[in-house]
Amino acid sequence: MSLIQNNSDPAFGVTAETHEVFNQAGALENYNVFNCDIPLREILAHFGLTDTAELSAYGARCGSAEVIAWGFEANENKPQFDSHDRVGHRIDLVKFHPAYHQLMDMALSEGLHSGPWRENPKATHLKRAALSYMQAQIDAGHGCPLTMTFASVPTVKLSPRLAEVWLPKILNNAYQPENVPYFEKDAVTIGMGMTEKQGGSDVRANTSVATPLSESGNGALYVLNGHKWFLSAPMCDAFLILAQAKGGLSCFLVPRWREDGIKNGLHIQRLKNKMGNVSNASSEVELRQAQGWLVGEEGRGVAAIIEMVALTRFDCMVGSTAGQRQAVAQAVNHAQQRSSFGARLIDQPLMQNVLADLQLEVEGSLALTMRMAAALDKVDDPAEQLLMRLGTAVGKFWICKRTPGHAYEAMECLGGNGVIENCIMPRLYREAPINAIWEGSGNIQALDVLRALQKTPAVLDRWFIEMAKTAGRYALLDSAIAQLKAIFSSSNNLEFRARYLIEQLALTMQASLLISSAPQAVADAFIRSRLSGGQGVYGCLPEGVDALAIISRVLPDNRST
Repeated sequence: MSLIQNNSDPAFGVTAETHEVFNQAGALENYNVFNCDIPLREILAHFGLTDTAELSAYGARCGSAEVIAWGFEANENKPQFDSHDRVGHRIDLVKFHPAYHQLMDMALSEGLHSGPWRENPKATHLKRAALSYMQAQIDAGHGCPLTMTFASVPTVKLSPRLAEVWLPKILNNAYQPENVPYFEKDAVTIGMGMTEKQGGSDVRANTSVATPLSESGNGALYVLNGHKWFLSAPMCDAFLILAQAKGGLSCFLVPRWREDGIKNGLHIQRLKNKMGNVSNASSEVELRQAQGWLVGEEGRGVAAIIEMVALTRFDCMVGSTAGQRQAVAQAVNHAQQRSSFGARLIDQPLMQNVLADLQLEVEGSLALTMRMAAALDKVDDPAEQLLMRLGTAVGKFWICKRTPGHAYEAMECLGGNGVIENCIMPRLYREAPINAIWEGSGNIQALDVLRALQKTPAVLDRWFIEMAKTAGRYALLDSAIAQLKAIFSSSNNLEFRARYLIEQLALTMQASLLISSAPQAVADAFIRSRLSGGQGVYGCLPEGVDALAIISRVLPDNRST
């Protein structure tokens, strides 16, 4: 006789069900990432991008449950490294989950790496920034090889010999992840190797050495020996690497496979075990008689790679803004569906203050990022290039540095559900510090701003000229700008106060841009909360701001796909 009773038997008196699940927010999926993002649509229209059918279609795809699941799967299944095959041949193979490859194929097929370089239609950088902003909300890690491939183009162009062979493959809207020589492929990805153990951001302290194989000069083949302490995306087909040549620090294009089809002497030592960005492989490598072509002139390595660095820093702005957007969208999605103490969270004044404040951060970040994208589209305009020179460093510093606190506050809006790993919030939180550190941490950006001011004083004049477009609209902004000008004109110790100065450069520019591109409720709340001082945490908006108008811009009720 069985000792187990049937719980469904009426004679037993109870069923196995203990409770009904209700008052829980559904997942944010199967929505149109573009159509639901009112600030994105507004800022693109402000800068002249009105044909958005392609962006809307891509937004529907990015918001689909299928693609969102790829982001989770790519992060739950970290890249794995095999140094040798089963019989002992060196292969340096990094293996990824199929979801990672699906994300890469999706992005490369859309041309997120190539759009601005393939043709010259209007607003190509602006359009690409919008596409990348949506893609990064799915997963940040796979954006690393996309960014480096995109940013490599100006550097590769410095060597016509290399550009003739490599650019058609770089600009091909296709994905070929096979571990085979580049000359067997029609599409390739490009990585970058700058930092070494002893130098970090101080790349002039690099000790890796390059010597000519026969002839020297631009496009010639050299042999490199040394190491790189950080080499992200080691599965790329080639890497732009800095090493010391006879003429000084120089830039080289180092392929994974040599011209003769033999595995190149670029040996992965191990993959980094990172707190975030785990879907992307980052590695330590040694260069053992690795062959690579000189890009540009000997001794001009920093100059050769600097535009690539500027573009990757810009993409850090895009990626961090995307992280902020996804975080506040998750928070609002939860607050719209969750009730507590007799009312929906989104209807409670205290939560409204927090959510509106979080959204204001996104509004400012997006305005500054897209303004720099618009400047990128005007490559022949010296004034726009001056703005871009300062803007990438200021924006990279401020937007990336604001993102960790933003992610935490948004996570708190979800309560305990926000810290569970099957929610995207823990991933956003771990990802948040990455862009602030990569491509030059906060102090590096601050020093870069000071270097730009010293070398090209006109960049600061151009910054203030841009903000003068909205002079007289808000006394608080006018006062902040005047104080900032006074500090720059009178202080001799700018380095000590550099972080404060960059903060004020960012906030005043964000405020000015919002005045011209966003509704008055947004600009008013941003200026009153950011330029009056005293805001220690999110949710401290002053009385009188239209919090509901701000929140309504996050996720409209009609989430059409």
